[in-house]
Amino acid sequence: MTTETVAAKKTARKRVAAKKAVAPKTAAAVEPAAGLGRYFSRDESWLKFNERVLEEAQDERNPLLERVKFLAITASNLDEFVEIRVAGLLQRIEDGFNQGQDEGGLSIEQRLQRLCESMAKFVKAQYQCLNEQLIPSLAKEGVRILRWKELSDEAREYAEAFYQDEVDPLLTPVTIDPSHPFPRVLNKALCIALLLRHKRRTPAGAKPGTVLGVVTVPRSLPRLICLPGAGAGKTDFIFLHSLISSQVEKMFRGYEVLDEAAFRVTRNSNLYMQEEESRSVLESVREELHNRRKGDAVRLEIESSAADEIVERLRINFELDEWQVFRTDGPVNLSRLMNIYSETKLPGLKYAAFSGRQYKLSSKSEDLFAELRKHDVLLHHPFDSYRTVEEFIHSGALDPAVVSMKQTLYRTSKDSPIFRALIEAAQSKDVTVVVELMARFDEDSNIRWARELEDAGVGVFHGIFGLKTHCKLSLLVRRDPDGVVRRYAHLGTGNYNPVTARFYTDISLLTSRPAMTKAVQTVFNYLTAEAEAGDEAYLPLLMAPLTLAPSVLELIGRETEHAKAGRPARIVAKMNGLLEEKTIEALYAASQAGVEIELIVRGMCALRPGVKGLSETIQVRSILGRFLEHSRIFDFENGGDREIFCGSADWMTRNLYERCEVVFPVEDERLATRLREEILGSYLKDNVKARLLQAEGEYVRRETMGEAFSAQEYLMGVAGA
Repeated sequence: MTTETVAAKKTARKRVAAKKAVAPKTAAAVEPAAGLGRYFSRDESWLKFNERVLEEAQDERNPLLERVKFLAITASNLDEFVEIRVAGLLQRIEDGFNQGQDEGGLSIEQRLQRLCESMAKFVKAQYQCLNEQLIPSLAKEGVRILRWKELSDEAREYAEAFYQDEVDPLLTPVTIDPSHPFPRVLNKALCIALLLRHKRRTPAGAKPGTVLGVVTVPRSLPRLICLPGAGAGKTDFIFLHSLISSQVEKMFRGYEVLDEAAFRVTRNSNLYMQEEESRSVLESVREELHNRRKGDAVRLEIESSAADEIVERLRINFELDEWQVFRTDGPVNLSRLMNIYSETKLPGLKYAAFSGRQYKLSSKSEDLFAELRKHDVLLHHPFDSYRTVEEFIHSGALDPAVVSMKQTLYRTSKDSPIFRALIEAAQSKDVTVVVELMARFDEDSNIRWARELEDAGVGVFHGIFGLKTHCKLSLLVRRDPDGVVRRYAHLGTGNYNPVTARFYTDISLLTSRPAMTKAVQTVFNYLTAEAEAGDEAYLPLLMAPLTLAPSVLELIGRETEHAKAGRPARIVAKMNGLLEEKTIEALYAASQAGVEIELIVRGMCALRPGVKGLSETIQVRSILGRFLEHSRIFDFENGGDREIFCGSADWMTRNLYERCEVVFPVEDERLATRLREEILGSYLKDNVKARLLQAEGEYVRRETMGEAFSAQEYLMGVAGA
């Protein structure tokens, strides 16, 4: 047993003993003043996050097309919120589980009312941003979104030809009458509703007057069509539904078109899984995906110009209440504005291109494996290129000395080099992959990848039923030139997705430390066989759902005891969400003991900071910028014997108790210093993109004191140095 292994196990045993001996003490409950609750509502906190994204679309300091992109992201975010969170609340009411109060002290009905009001205000702000800021600014730059009547002869000729060749063959116009029931409208499918009157007669069985017509806009076609003839340096678009609307009289011959409007229905997209011995997890997920496409309607979006008769007929058909109808002052589904970003070839209106620096091996290392035998490697993506991670896995596939590979996959990308490397490796070595089938909205692609991997000879597993496999682990077993069989591991905070790695900030650790890599193998044994080892077997890793939650409480509680004893005590934690109540209460107790706590929480945060007697030493900031902040980093002062961790888990109930997660220590002091000073230090210094959470729940931009400092801009500069 190496000296390092002995030291690691000794540290591990000390931590286990500390957990058993020192339970975190919760201070007497202190209620915030002015009637404020101890926690912010999860859902309202999420909407606050989307408001911060919208601020980036409104911010004229950002490049114009990036602002369009931010607006599209707010729409995509809101879609997911409606089809998951709002749908879940409605489902609870329908199932009769609507008693009691939520974290904000409201009943489900009251919470829905509040969310309805907030969403209505937000949608109004979205379209104000589009109509009053972005469209006029785009027009000044030669980028126009035109209506049919505004098209030049050349553009109209092109559009009509496109319609005849590409669109018309895919359309199925339907009139709603006794022999033609309302068509099944799929989740988030864009449609056009028409109010029609028969020119000659009333169809048999129908009441005299108007009928409703519906046309579904083909999903296989782009929502925005780029038109010719705009001129040099200019780009003209027309929405696909506008083009179809210009041709509806040809589709509904014999009818007078009285009115028409684009609409879209959002459906409940939660997967309601039940474990059945007769079906595999893959079969269960596949069946639920089919059901998702036709779940209960939750929201109707329709153009504000729509006739009341159209709106009411649709509302009744989809069995919606008035508050579930959202009239849009512009095109339905703003997420499709992403096409403007991708199709407009004006680089001056986008962020300048950026590529992360490639990791360079030291002069005495022949390959990455030799490098890892000397020391760990820490990467901060996208400032450090993700290619190093790809090369680690690809080297494992090609190297004949590597005899075994194990990998988790939560989300990956189409044509991923990592996916191809695993298939190639299966031709000559043992390859095990744990594919999480229920990664939300990636279920379909994950089922397809699982099947392809199985066909290639990969041992594919789906983790433990009821627990999402969210940890980011890769393990290679290699017989090295000295004859010793060693394990090499990659542990990360982000998905194995080379595409998102270019615009998500994440941490990667590559290591051959025996204690660390053996623990990674123990985690894989848990995932493939549900073989629970003792708590010590996972150390130095912290692993949910077994050891992570108590470890987090112990680490926070330890800082509390240090503060009470007059020793250095401080917590700096960066994550995507903070909702778990036991963790929040431990942080409150630490604050009351005098622990300085700096929290960098990108999204939802239920903790109420800055309240006298409760949380006055806690500061919460959110940073939104060019890159999506996705890394999780946890730094504890520990009386001067500092410890720092990274991992896949946020401090949320689902991460601590309902998922398989891994948080890992960074034990190389050189790398730990980089995490604290270069990375966390820059985020704490940010006075450009940082917003501070107030006790009342509002986020305010940090006042610029002295020279402006953006963490992401600084880190890009460091990478380019």
